[in-house]
Amino acid sequence: MITQTKRTQDMLTPVEAYRILKEGNKRFEQNLKAQRNLKVQVIETSMGQYPFAAVLSCIDSRVPVELVFDLGIGDVFSIRIAGNVVNEDVLGSIEYACKVAGSKIVVVMGHTRCGAVKAACNKVELGNITSLLSKIKPAVQVIENSQKEMDEKDMEKVAIENVQLSIDRMKQESEILFQMEKLGKIQIVGAIYSVSTGRVDFFESDSDLT
Repeated sequence: MITQTKRTQDMLTPVEAYRILKEGNKRFEQNLKAQRNLKVQVIETSMGQYPFAAVLSCIDSRVPVELVFDLGIGDVFSIRIAGNVVNEDVLGSIEYACKVAGSKIVVVMGHTRCGAVKAACNKVELGNITSLLSKIKPAVQVIENSQKEMDEKDMEKVAIENVQLSIDRMKQESEILFQMEKLGKIQIVGAIYSVSTGRVDFFESDSDLT
């Protein structure tokens, strides 16, 4: 696999970037791996980087973005925060990735059995974790049923809803990203990663990219 250059990055469309991610995850799921020389890529990217994608995901140790999508050095900006939530620093990082550095696709990726989501569902309050979980609570409120305690199935629904709300916040709070997507320069998509299978399922609403 080639190392991304300014030329190859410029030639990619959001649709093609989406395809690269889907194909990479398919290889990962099948326990295959594209041939690349990481040492060479270290040297080739030492003077500059041209990632084609930015992925906002959880800090969970079971969800390493570069491995999940079978990517190399210089391919992706990986923004990780518990619960894949959006704040000012996350938005600034993604704006840099797309507007300044030229990435063509933004993926907000939640995952199954997410500890942050479970903590939010269970109304955990602990130090600075309380503030972080408050950003997941809107998703909890959409899914929770006052008639019963939330079970694992409900929590997985919260994880999906949380991804969608993170995307909504991204578009509402970043005029840069909103306009770039409107003009077709980038695509913002949602996805859920299964910690049991290694599969990434992109949201059906993003099917126009398939």
